[in-house]
This record gives sequence, structure tokens and C-alpha cells, in this order.
Amino acid sequence: MARNQHAPSAFLRMGDRLAFSNGIIVLAVAAAAIFAAFHGNTQSLIPLYAVGVFLAVTLSQTGMVVHWWRKRDDHRRRSLAVNGLGAVLAALVLVIAAVTKFTAGAWVVVVGIPIVVWLCLRVRAHYDNVREALMLQPPPAGAGAKRRPAAPDNNGRAAVPAREEREEREETPDQVQHFMVVPVERLDLANLRALAYAASLAQPLLAVHISPDDEEAERFRHDWESFDVPLRYEVVVSPYRALVAPLAHYVEALHLQRPGLTTTVIMAELVVRHPWQRLLHSQVGLRLRLVLRTQSGIVITTIPFHLPD
Repeated sequence: MARNQHAPSAFLRMGDRLAFSNGIIVLAVAAAAIFAAFHGNTQSLIPLYAVGVFLAVTLSQTGMVVHWWRKRDDHRRRSLAVNGLGAVLAALVLVIAAVTKFTAGAWVVVVGIPIVVWLCLRVRAHYDNVREALMLQPPPAGAGAKRRPAAPDNNGRAAVPAREEREEREETPDQVQHFMVVPVERLDLANLRALAYAASLAQPLLAVHISPDDEEAERFRHDWESFDVPLRYEVVVSPYRALVAPLAHYVEALHLQRPGLTTTVIMAELVVRHPWQRLLHSQVGLRLRLVLRTQSGIVITTIPFHLPD
């Protein structure tokens, strides 16, 4: 199902023992949940099993009927009759079992299977949208060598043409023009490294500092001028002592003023030696990325600063 894009692609990943570990885990958890819900009574699981089995047989026999109907073969009529009879008989048993054993546990399959089918269709629709959104536009006429045919998808079908209009059309270097924003909480080596990295790219640059009050804002201005940082900066006073929300709103406002530019936010990131030390530092970069990742035209990047033990 994952190969046909009706299930998450994570189910295609092989584990260390060359097995589809993710699928095995999901099936094991689902089986354990059903077993626990029925209090381990296998007698109660029989109706659920019967409905599931005859549903699968009905669908498989119906699929064979469709197969023989489409195939021009000398023995088609006999195969159609056999599989058609099997589909009818399996469907009768399915309906009888579902009706008579509905309250005894068959309702789980009757209700669950349509939900699973709907989810699979939604997953497939999502992958179709992703494939269409990521598809390369055709090259201009006469550009490059002989044009190659569109690559097929996972089902062997030719890829459909991409949409003519897209929100983001920055696919070559000459189409990308940056406006750099560097949030600076305080002047230290980590933030100076982020500023130096941003300045080295030779793009328009603005440093932003979020202050909880006017006193802190004045202190930051004094430090900035004392170290003689040759960059343009802006101080935003946020009296609510919040950092991520005011910063996100400020970046969004800057991007709205320059919609034709890619707003690149460059932040310093402290890299610690031990995992437990991450709890001692605020994850502003991660939180800001979670807030702004839904906005097109805004890129978040981090500059690591490795701390000693």
C-alpha cells in the first residue's frame, strides 16, 4: 500500500533485519489494542475475524471478475462464472455475519474499514498533490539538449503537467534575492558569529533585538555602539516579555513589505555536548521555525556555536 502511495512512505523503510519494521510495529500495536479492548476473549474476536475474512474474499473475487471482464480470453466466461459465484456467496456470508454479529464485535470492522479506506484515499490525494507541486516546469523552447519525457511516478504512469501558477517560483539562483534578518538576544560570541556569517553573504541585512522594556533596549543600544558593530539594527520593545511571538510578527511584517524577496532569518544555535544540557537553554530557533514554517518566502537557518564540556 505504501508503494502505491495509499499509506505513509515510512512503511517502505527497511529495518536492520531487512523487514518493514514500521508496518510490523503499527500492526502489533493495533492488534494489542483490539485484544485489550475485548479483554483477551478470543470468542468475542471470532465475529470480527469472520467479517474481515469474508470482506477480503468478497473484494478479491470481485477483483477477479473485473480482471476477467477486461481480459479477452477463450476461458473468460467460465472464469467469470466461477469468480462471480464466489463473490456472490462471500458477499452473502459477509452480510449475514455483519448483521447477526454486529453487536458482538462485528461493528469494529463495519465501522473501521470505511474509515481506513477514507484515510488511505486522503493519503494518496496528499502524495498526488505533493508530486504535482514539486514537479519541474518544462524547460523553455530550444533550451538545452533534446527534451526528455516526463518521469513516471511510482505506479509507472507518466507524470501529469505541473500547475501553471505557483506561489513559490524560485527555482534558479538568479530568481532568489535575499533580505537577511538576524535576531540578536544579546551581544555575545554566538550572535556575533551569526552576524558575521550573514554579513559575509553580501545581502541586505538587518539585526533585530526584542527588549522587554525601555531600559533593556537602551542597554542593548549602548552595547551595540560600544562594540562598534557596523550593521544596521532595530530594537523592538515587547512589554509582555514574550520573544517568539513578537519576533515572528516582526519578520512577517518585514516580508509583507518586501514580498518579492526571500526573507532569510539567521539565528545563532548553541550546540551542547550532552543531550540533558539542551534543557538548560531556550530553543528559540526551533520555536520560531515552528511558527514561521507555514509562511512562504521565509527561510529559517541556524549558525551552530559549539560549547565546550
